[in-house]
Amino acid sequence: MSRRKKNRKTRENEARAAVKHLRAVLRYLRASPRKVKPLADMIRGLKVDAALAVLDHTPRAAARPMAAMLRSAVSNAASRQDVDIDRLVVKEVQVSPGPMLKRWMPRALGRATRIYRRTSHISFRLEAGKK
Repeated sequence: MSRRKKNRKTRENEARAAVKHLRAVLRYLRASPRKVKPLADMIRGLKVDAALAVLDHTPRAAARPMAAMLRSAVSNAASRQDVDIDRLVVKEVQVSPGPMLKRWMPRALGRATRIYRRTSHISFRLEAGKK
């Protein structure tokens, strides 16, 4: 490997280590993005404990898997020594559509109608907030 490539890889590794945010991704959630986005809007910008409280007390079907994913992200952050868990903030929540499952529903006169079972991909970005 050339010296230039080594230097570039070293810079990339240092930049990756300098980043103070943590990511977690929940993929293929069997809930439509249209129903998940209001939940994402509710927890964006909150501290992690407040976001978990909101998700635990929200009667939407997607709230439980999102709370589980957020807890997983916090436990992953706990494994790093340089992160203070009490200061973590949900900096960014992105909801994007996943693949659609296509099903058929029988209708009158021997016809069929297509049913789309939508899925979502959700990505969280946690960041250490101010003291």
